[in-house]
Amino acid sequence: MSDRLRARLDALRESGRKALVPFVTAGDPSPEATVPVLHALVAAGADVIELGVPFSDPMADGPVIQRSSERALASGVGMQAVLDFVREFRQRDRDTPVVLMGYLNPVDIRGAEPFARAAVDAGVDGVLLVDLPPEEADAFRPAFDAHGLALVPLAAPTTSPERLARICADARGYLYYVSLAGVTGADVGDAGAVGERLAWVRGQCGLPVMAGFGIKDAATAAALAAHADGVVVGSALIEAMAGADGPEAAAGRASAFLAPLRAALGGSGGLDCRA
Repeated sequence: MSDRLRARLDALRESGRKALVPFVTAGDPSPEATVPVLHALVAAGADVIELGVPFSDPMADGPVIQRSSERALASGVGMQAVLDFVREFRQRDRDTPVVLMGYLNPVDIRGAEPFARAAVDAGVDGVLLVDLPPEEADAFRPAFDAHGLALVPLAAPTTSPERLARICADARGYLYYVSLAGVTGADVGDAGAVGERLAWVRGQCGLPVMAGFGIKDAATAAALAAHADGVVVGSALIEAMAGADGPEAAAGRASAFLAPLRAALGGSGGLDCRA
C-alpha cells in the first residue's frame, strides 16, 4: 500500500475523524474540468478521492454514473487520460490519496505489472475494480503490492462470513462496503439495518470500512458514517455537476455539494496525511 494512503488512513483513525470520499468520473462534466474539480473537492474536505475510469459497460452503476461514463468516453477519455489527470493533480497536491475505481478490462488489457507501474508513476495510490472477484485477485495483487498500489476490495450485504474473512485477509487500504443490493445511486432504504450490518463488518475486518452506494446528502452520509469509518458519495455529486458551464462552474458546484457533507461528518478539510 502506498505511504500516502496509509498515512491518511492512520491520521483519520488517530483523530477519530470520519473519512469523506467523493467519487467523480474522470473527464466529466468535461476533461478540462477534471483536475479543477479534484482540487475543489480537497478544499471542501475530501480525505480520499475515488476517480472513476470511464467504461463502456459499467454494470454496477446506475444511470447517473453510466451517463457520466458515456460523456467522458465521447470526449476521448480513456485510461491514459485518467493517469494524465492524476499526474496533473499531483503538481499541486502531493498529499491527498487517489484511488481509481472502475472495471477490470482497462487494467487487464495493459497487464498487471505495466499498469501498476504506470499508475504509481502518475501518483495513483490504489485501485478498486468492481468486477474483480477475490478468487481472481491473486493474478493482480503481487504486481500491485510490488509497486505499492493498494487493491481495495468490495463487500456487499450478501457477502457470507466466510467470504468476508477471505476478502479482509487479502485487503489493502480499506474495504468498500456496498450498502445496498443494487446499483449506484439507489436509495439506501432501512438505514438502521444497513448500520447493523456495517457494525458487524467493521468487527470482522481490521481495515477501515467505507460505506458507499445510496449516499445522497449530508443526512444519509451522517447516518451511515455513524457505523462506518467513512462514506463514499458519487452519483449525487456527479448529478450536481451535470451541465456545468466550464471548469470553474463545475468546481464550484462540487465544492458547494461536498461542504455540507463535511460539516455533517465533522472537520473542515486540511487533515495532514504526511508520513
